[in-house]
Amino acid sequence: MNMSVKISHKRKNSILIFCEQLGITPFNINLFHQALTHTSFANEAKGMTVEHNERLEFLGDAVLDIVISDYLFRTFPEMTEGNLTKARAHIVCEQALACLAGKIHLGDYLLLGKGEDLSGGRKRTSILADAIEAIIGAVYIDQGIKIANEFVLTLFMRDLEMLVGGNYGRDYKTWFQEEVQKDSDTRIVYEVVGEQGPDHNKVFQVSVYVNGLLQGTGTGKNKKEAEQQAALQALSKLNLINE
Repeated sequence: MNMSVKISHKRKNSILIFCEQLGITPFNINLFHQALTHTSFANEAKGMTVEHNERLEFLGDAVLDIVISDYLFRTFPEMTEGNLTKARAHIVCEQALACLAGKIHLGDYLLLGKGEDLSGGRKRTSILADAIEAIIGAVYIDQGIKIANEFVLTLFMRDLEMLVGGNYGRDYKTWFQEEVQKDSDTRIVYEVVGEQGPDHNKVFQVSVYVNGLLQGTGTGKNKKEAEQQAALQALSKLNLINE
């Protein structure tokens, strides 16, 4: 990265606020500026050399992979190679990364091109997932492997805890509850609205209501899975993430 890059005082403060909520005190704030700069912004910066986050994303992807793999290997000694691979794939999939990015409001800090911004890029799954990986790459370069390891495990701990019993799903229900109950005592109800198929292979349809108003509907092989999908649709309706 070009270490002489200049960033505004306002941008610097914005990045410091973002890093503070992550528990990171950056040594080189330019790394995090780069991690939060999308290619569309760099492409529109006429006459300027702007470094985007793709290289840091590449590095962060590798760091994320080894940290999660190491955790799974040590924590679940009974898991077969196949199940370890499956668990890791679900933990680090694009949707999971975007979900985490939404929780920390990463999109608010991204530099995007005008067209990308106007088309909803701040909530686009692929952009958020890539930016999370770029942030991990920045933490690794800036703080070292030990802090990067702790950072990743803290960031993904809720998903990792859900692996007990083979549950690889995202905890969209908790996220949705946290969002709708921020400022008021709202009532959330999940209701089974349909079942299809034989007893040994049923598909459940569940709707989620907030104060009696339908917010989302999902399907799944069991009620819990259907509830998670309903909560995901509700989060999408709130524009917190794009499905």
